[in-house]
Amino acid sequence: MKYTYSLIRSIKPYVNIIMFLLCLVSYSCGGSDDGISGPPENSGTDPAPDPDDPSDDWRTLYNGIILPSVWPPKDINISSYEPMKVPYLQTPPEVIPIDVGRQLFFDNFLIDNTDLVRKFYKPKKYAQNPILKPETTLETSNIPGASAKDGGVWWEPREQIFKMWYEAGWLNKMAYATSNDGVNWVRPDLNNGSNELLTLSRFPANSCAVVLDYEASDNERYKMFLRSPNANATDNAGYCMISSNGKQWSWFTKTGPCGDRSTMFYNPFRKKWVFSIRTLGVLGNSPHGRARYYREHSDFLTGAVWTKADVVFWCNADNKDTPDPEFNLPPELYNLNAVGYESIMLGLHQILLDENEIAKAANRPKITELKVSFSRDGFHWDRPYREAFIPATRVPGSWDRGYVQSVGGICTVVGDQLRFYYIGFKGGDPSSYMHSNGATGMAILRRDGFASMSTTGEGSLTTRPVTFTGKYLFVNVDCSSGELKVEILDKNNKVIDDLSADKCKAVSIDSTIQQIEWNGSSDLSSLVGQEVKFRFKLKNGDLYAFWVSPSTNGESNGYVAGGGPGYISNKDTEGKKAYEQASGLQSIR
Repeated sequence: MKYTYSLIRSIKPYVNIIMFLLCLVSYSCGGSDDGISGPPENSGTDPAPDPDDPSDDWRTLYNGIILPSVWPPKDINISSYEPMKVPYLQTPPEVIPIDVGRQLFFDNFLIDNTDLVRKFYKPKKYAQNPILKPETTLETSNIPGASAKDGGVWWEPREQIFKMWYEAGWLNKMAYATSNDGVNWVRPDLNNGSNELLTLSRFPANSCAVVLDYEASDNERYKMFLRSPNANATDNAGYCMISSNGKQWSWFTKTGPCGDRSTMFYNPFRKKWVFSIRTLGVLGNSPHGRARYYREHSDFLTGAVWTKADVVFWCNADNKDTPDPEFNLPPELYNLNAVGYESIMLGLHQILLDENEIAKAANRPKITELKVSFSRDGFHWDRPYREAFIPATRVPGSWDRGYVQSVGGICTVVGDQLRFYYIGFKGGDPSSYMHSNGATGMAILRRDGFASMSTTGEGSLTTRPVTFTGKYLFVNVDCSSGELKVEILDKNNKVIDDLSADKCKAVSIDSTIQQIEWNGSSDLSSLVGQEVKFRFKLKNGDLYAFWVSPSTNGESNGYVAGGGPGYISNKDTEGKKAYEQASGLQSIR
């Protein structure tokens, strides 16, 4: 990726050359304290291919969904408080390619017919939370806090460690921590006597988002968006920057207008940087309070430069978000962050249930909670489960009493677990009852365990027509007190003789990566490119996901959120081998 920057002008041409060379050296080394850069040369809208050009296939996604010719959509009604309509669920593709990632069952996108019952699940909070709390001088010198808002937690395969970026104190400084297991964290000395990110010291911390860009060149492997508090951002702008190691940051690029809890993430399916922009300032307010505008671009720093005309209204809370009975206020969308997970974009909607004035009067943190969301096109969100995915306790003295928020990367993948990092606030400090004692914790969910298709008796599920290029069928299933068999149907709905349920080797197991085999025929290569349906016959169990892998290792070639031990990038190209490395880490439940 190449960026062009405005350099300091000089009367003498040779000074220009010297400055240019110095900038190149600083850029290649991840310069420690670069000045704020001018806007990249190609600022503005990221041009989409011509939808009328038959050679352009940008509208057809990896899962068969066809995007509308106007993208991103400009028809979202800012005045509506109805749930977001999801076009691909109303009109799914006739045939669904399933080469990318594990195929999950949180919606009916993949299902032709079934008599199984869908069950939803939420993660269990780690008993030893918080895993990071305010302890150092940097974290306690003003209003105490150690919370990644959003910051980020990512697995760095090059160093075989987890990395965290978080806010030390409240509206104070950005800091950095590392961990070998994702549970026990250390604060490395960054050659300044603390773990403060000195290249960011000019920016009071508030909303921040970090992405480990596995696809980038070394000198821009890490991307950051940072928005300072309103008092320090009178023009309603944030900054985007890059780094080679996540510690020294450079090429500070001023963004377009955004509210003070804006964030960004990467959509790996479409290779787009997405800015989740809070309504505020020149963008105006939503009729339903806090809400989100959307900005996407294929180039991170270029995409950081936008005007009001470059963004579209995206989403807000809706009438299926139940008001808290204590406050009885219409819920608002405080934040929306997301990450690529297996075959979907996995989102966390942070829902606000009270208001600043109420929380201040009660001397406590305001109540926000996280609700899970799913998207197969990266824009439209399906929210079938409306209970709090990660709730606030509301209990005085608990570390996550309120103000529960997501962390960049959303979750890491450790063996058969998803580890969701989140922050919460205890309050209780006279310096700020509402914003004090922020800390970071973790909640654990079964891998793919957002929803299962379940039965306590016998039932079946038949998929829509799918195609694949893999060889071996794998499932995530818990039927240790029952069994699962699978058969495959051709495009005429006829069971393929050698791949019938009668010839399937029944499995009675609880496993997040289990191969399905048939007597004398487990290699599905003969079906590559053909339209087929899978029929899962389940007794007393829960089916979470299925996929067709290119090898018996069971790799899915889907995305693994914030990564994890055994993975060399944000894609699962390792399968069981990653499980083996994760097995050496501390087991947590």
